[in-house]
Amino acid sequence: MAHSFLRLAFAALGISLSFTCSEAHSGSRSVLPRADTWSYVGCYSDNVGARTLTTNAATIGGEAALTVEICQSTCQSLNYVLAGVEYSGECYCGNNFYNGGTKASDGEIGCNMPCNGNASQVCGGSGRLSVYDLNNAIISLPTLTTSSIPAPTYTGAPTGWAPLGCYNDSVNARTLNTQIYSIAGTSMSVDACLSVCIVGGYRLSGVEYGSECYCDHEINNYGAPATGCTMACGGNSTQFCGGAGRINVYNYTATSLPPTSTPTTVSVTVPLATVTDLPEGWTYKGCWVDRALGLGSILANNLPNDANMTVESCIQNCIMAGYSIAGMEYYTQCYCDSAVINQGALASSDSQCNTPCGGNSNQMCGGGDRMSVYSNQTDMTVLPLPVIANRALPGNWKYKGCLTDNAVNRVFPYLTIFPNNNTAANCLSLCSKYGYGAGGMEYSNQCFCGDVQNVIDHSAALVNDTKCVMLCSGDRDTYCGGPSLISYYVWTDTPLNTWTFETGNAAGRYEFLIGGPIVPLTSTVGINGKISFLEKFGTSPDNNSTGAYELDLTLINNFETAWRTMHVKTDVFCSASIVLPDRLGRQINIGGWSLPSTLGLRFYTPDGAPGVPSKNDWEENYQEIGLQTGRWYPSAMVMANGSILVVGGEVGSNGAPVPSLEIIPRPPGAGVLYCDYLKRTDPFNLYPYLVVLPSGGIFIAYYNEARILDEVTLQTQKLLPNIPAAVNNFLGGRTYPMEGTAVIMPQSAPYTDPLVVMICGGSTPGPEIALDNCVSLQPEVAGAKWTIERMVYFLPYFFLKRFH
Repeated sequence: MAHSFLRLAFAALGISLSFTCSEAHSGSRSVLPRADTWSYVGCYSDNVGARTLTTNAATIGGEAALTVEICQSTCQSLNYVLAGVEYSGECYCGNNFYNGGTKASDGEIGCNMPCNGNASQVCGGSGRLSVYDLNNAIISLPTLTTSSIPAPTYTGAPTGWAPLGCYNDSVNARTLNTQIYSIAGTSMSVDACLSVCIVGGYRLSGVEYGSECYCDHEINNYGAPATGCTMACGGNSTQFCGGAGRINVYNYTATSLPPTSTPTTVSVTVPLATVTDLPEGWTYKGCWVDRALGLGSILANNLPNDANMTVESCIQNCIMAGYSIAGMEYYTQCYCDSAVINQGALASSDSQCNTPCGGNSNQMCGGGDRMSVYSNQTDMTVLPLPVIANRALPGNWKYKGCLTDNAVNRVFPYLTIFPNNNTAANCLSLCSKYGYGAGGMEYSNQCFCGDVQNVIDHSAALVNDTKCVMLCSGDRDTYCGGPSLISYYVWTDTPLNTWTFETGNAAGRYEFLIGGPIVPLTSTVGINGKISFLEKFGTSPDNNSTGAYELDLTLINNFETAWRTMHVKTDVFCSASIVLPDRLGRQINIGGWSLPSTLGLRFYTPDGAPGVPSKNDWEENYQEIGLQTGRWYPSAMVMANGSILVVGGEVGSNGAPVPSLEIIPRPPGAGVLYCDYLKRTDPFNLYPYLVVLPSGGIFIAYYNEARILDEVTLQTQKLLPNIPAAVNNFLGGRTYPMEGTAVIMPQSAPYTDPLVVMICGGSTPGPEIALDNCVSLQPEVAGAKWTIERMVYFLPYFFLKRFH
């Protein structure tokens, strides 16, 4: 609900807001001399507890649109001859001056506030009315005898409460933060305010400006004792109700607060406004108080305002949105829900719903903080007052408070939206599952995860808990933050992540050994003690390399002799390489960038020894021996029988997928085997991970999926759980182009423990955010699930090799 409407709702309750005036508007404003037959009378004094003009009129457009003419026409339509505008947006009507109201002693000085709807006009001031009369009616007004109103004398407190005295207050920095709107200004008393606060579970209560009620758990914003609490309560003139910027504060001193309510159902029978065409099963449920404790609306889903709204149209829109309760408020506002929330309660009188519907003036559509409610439920469910979720939390999470956030520069890096199931348990379980020890809920359906360091880095501050009052999308009995406010929690047990960093010799070191002639695509340690390098064409300084070299580490002091030039015939860009398990330790490179490279099978048989020159070179002739289909970005693996399995790829650079498997050497009569799962996950499954399993079968991981293939038929033998990715995006991938890497963990005799496959790094799809975790699985174990461990760093395109 817009701020302007809140102000208008206050006005409808007879409340004059004591805002601190800002610097005067620049430019001139005029007192409107006349509009039709209306004439300006003067600037009159007013009092919120004893109005000079007693009818607070609701005007078209609300306080934000108020002009002198709008107030005059409203009063005239209500058969009043006096109209007064006050505090920029309030309109009052009457047929005489009451409660001793007279022209202000300081003349026109106090009427100095511009009208919200026309800044060139004056609309009274704080405690001042700009008054107009119709047809010079003021000269014929009867003389009234001002009744004797006793001065306030009561300074005590109801049983269980202790008066703390008069405190300072400010509209921008409240001493008590939760304002109560359910008590009309003319009904305000100390007892009324205290009784509402105690129902809401607050120990502190305060009354201000004759008509305002506030609740809280603590004194805020440097509130301190002050003088100036001299205004009588609007509903009990013998009691003090603060003053302008002054609040009478009371403290509940009993041992425990009264119990809060539990879910209930209500059934009401009240007069029905003029409604002719209700849907079947729908009935009028009464006039309800909205925002009674300064919380959100009693029906959570606010549809767009409709200037032509009727009871029927609001109900129909709620039905179409899937709700069983509809509420109309203040002419044009339609709310929907399936239960009444936020301590909703029937108004003391159905007549309080007194604003006509925007589209049918014969129907009533609520009022200021009053809602005309309809439902097809026989007995509507009324949920209890929501609470902070600080009990039965998962693991060792603890609530820390209401934390400020910034929609442009978020405190926590990971956001997950739970449209219908955001709860503290769901959100925090997700965070701890991925290794994050701080997080919380915001704006009902948002779940944030991160670290305590994020809060420190952003200088995020805690504010009063009463600011985080939006209901969780998955649990309407608890709060999930607010606009740019997080219900903030921290893991308090043993840290979810413990990293150790070795130092000295144990940390290892990098050494620069020798410069290189190319930027290698693959490097392979040969059986001859040397290292072979293959290059994507075009990485040498002069773009004139042969594409292949071998390095003898015993000769690194002499660049010319350390590097031996070798040769390949086609481009090995994004090919696959393996070492054959034979005595010669032959190396084979498979596939490449474009035809004929994609068909290539390149062999090298290492010879020589450290310090002894090698002579063999790469051998390649795709016309004699090559792949059955061209492949760019394939994976290859030596199977248990010594054959080579080649998987996936694309038809050349960024080409169509090649969703198939083939065996090298080609078995008699065999072709390629089509794989629908590779077709379905293209282009995110390139360079899939392959592992021979000790129990038989082949593990394959591609994109965010994994399965076990039969080692003979290569058909799917077992589907494995999908691979977790980011805490906020399960669609993240682990293979190219979201590239991570995979290894098998070492095994030791007697080799009976299940094999563990570990995959680290990767990224999410657009925006491409690197993954900061590793996942591991025992694929041969029945019912195995992936284990998630956070890494120290974000690692996309992460290449990992285990030395043992």
